[in-house]
Amino acid sequence: HSASLAQLVKDVRRVMEPHTASNIKERKGNKLKDFVHVAGLLGVSHLVMFSTTESASGAKIGLRIGRMPRGPTLSFNVKQYVLTKDVQATQARPKSPGSDFKVSPLVVLNNFNDPAKHVKLMATMFQNMFPPINVQTMKLTDARRIILFNLDSTTNGGEIEVRHYAIGVKAIGLSKSVKTIVQTNIPDLNKFDDVSDYVLRAAFASESDVEDGPESTVTLPQKYVGRNNAAASQRAVKLQELGPRLQLRLVKITEGLCGGEVLHHEF
Repeated sequence: HSASLAQLVKDVRRVMEPHTASNIKERKGNKLKDFVHVAGLLGVSHLVMFSTTESASGAKIGLRIGRMPRGPTLSFNVKQYVLTKDVQATQARPKSPGSDFKVSPLVVLNNFNDPAKHVKLMATMFQNMFPPINVQTMKLTDARRIILFNLDSTTNGGEIEVRHYAIGVKAIGLSKSVKTIVQTNIPDLNKFDDVSDYVLRAAFASESDVEDGPESTVTLPQKYVGRNNAAASQRAVKLQELGPRLQLRLVKITEGLCGGEVLHHEF
């Protein structure tokens, strides 16, 4: 896992932008206490730690998320993961992030309504890893990405799927061809004799390309990023996956930072 895991660490740091130590270089001699010592000076609230352990069935990847400076710590087994580059390799038009990473993602927690204490603690930890938002004062242009934590309710509150998306808005009720004309300065008409040929090719597009359902349509309360996305205009909200993907299984929760009393254990 060495090379792949190193890339996964970079991908997760990217998700945490802009409030993360993107360029930190760990050394083999670094101890946990070294990071704890400087965390307060740098305003670090959480440590996210990947590790590998050898077992009879092969190397396993672990993930620990610890609240600075005194815990608690959530320990997970990384059952599966997909790197950002592999997510984008499956897309016909991968998203070019641009300035999307200059603001933190919005946190979406799904199925975390279980009254169990370990589920509540996970939800609180995931929320507090990212800056809180004030819906009344936030700028709509700061809503650029989403980090989704989905709890699988069939696994006794133990498995979490993590996904990372970019938020986009598009004009509604238009074919892809017309949207291209509206949203760009000069469409590519090189292969067409007339602009009508370019527009009418949408007759062969799927219905979802031409019409946007009412469940995904919103009225923009403020101006949003992108061409012609003015306040009060109606737009369809689209999510495009950025990656990485993680499938985690909660193993245990300890009271302190990577130690202390065990508050919860899967066994």
